[in-house]
Amino acid sequence: MTDSNSSWERELVTKLANEALLEQRKRRRWGIFFKLLTFAYVTFLLIVMVDWSGRGDLTGGKKHTAMVELSGLIAPGTDASAERVNASLQAAFKDKNTQGVIVRINSPGGSPVQAQTIYDEMRRLRKKYPDIPLYAVVEDICASGGYFVAAGADRIYVGRASIVGSIGVLMNGFGFTGLMDKLGVERRLITAGENKGMLDPFSPLEEKDKEYIKGLMKDIHEQFVGVVREGRGKRLKETPDMFSGLIWTGQKSVELGLADGFGSLDSVARDVIKAEDIVDYTVKEGFAEKVAKRFGASVASSLAEFALRAAWVPRY
Repeated sequence: MTDSNSSWERELVTKLANEALLEQRKRRRWGIFFKLLTFAYVTFLLIVMVDWSGRGDLTGGKKHTAMVELSGLIAPGTDASAERVNASLQAAFKDKNTQGVIVRINSPGGSPVQAQTIYDEMRRLRKKYPDIPLYAVVEDICASGGYFVAAGADRIYVGRASIVGSIGVLMNGFGFTGLMDKLGVERRLITAGENKGMLDPFSPLEEKDKEYIKGLMKDIHEQFVGVVREGRGKRLKETPDMFSGLIWTGQKSVELGLADGFGSLDSVARDVIKAEDIVDYTVKEGFAEKVAKRFGASVASSLAEFALRAAWVPRY
């Protein structure tokens, strides 16, 4: 009986010891897992925070072609905002190893003020650095404000199937008066200044307001036309519909003098600037911007873009 009890006690102690050992191993595995997870998280943060572009250092001090990206809607707070594009241009021209600057454009247009600001800075930098040529290379689309910016370059290179032009201005919005009548909703608008409620979407559109806005659009359109004529000079082969808002293929734009020839980023760097090493000077998103976008700021940006497209705001 004593031997039986002793055997049972040994088995129990052995079982408890094994259970404790297994539990210890589990805790060790989880500890290793969480350490690896923490390490991966810290590594991710470092990758996001560090600017890996290297810019001029990538060429080892050699002459290179500086590239500035202008992509998407030209508007405040976007990747193609005047603030971001101009900062990129300034860095590109300032580098003593820059042999030429290329603005690579893929934009449908946007804010007239932002486009004008970029154009003015391009002209200013070109005068400040007369030995550094400035070219525009069009990818898929260079329309409206995108073309406004391109007109500031020494030459414009396109793809044969690129979309170019849309030299015009628009302002659009919505009117809800008919819907309000059906729903029995009364609009109560009180203003100080007879024109303060102009273009209110919940009030009928007055003919005098419409004519006033047409005059405003005409002024902005003339500014656009003046910039194109200034930038393109005698190369421009004007037609009656050139400034009507029409768009053309890259091939047709060369025939019209809206562009100078066919080329890509690589071919212009290699064959025109004669510096095939390309360094990207485009100002990238900061760490805070990247984190914010992952937590919903991108939704706000999308809403801002929708507002620009849908509101009564002049747009190229």
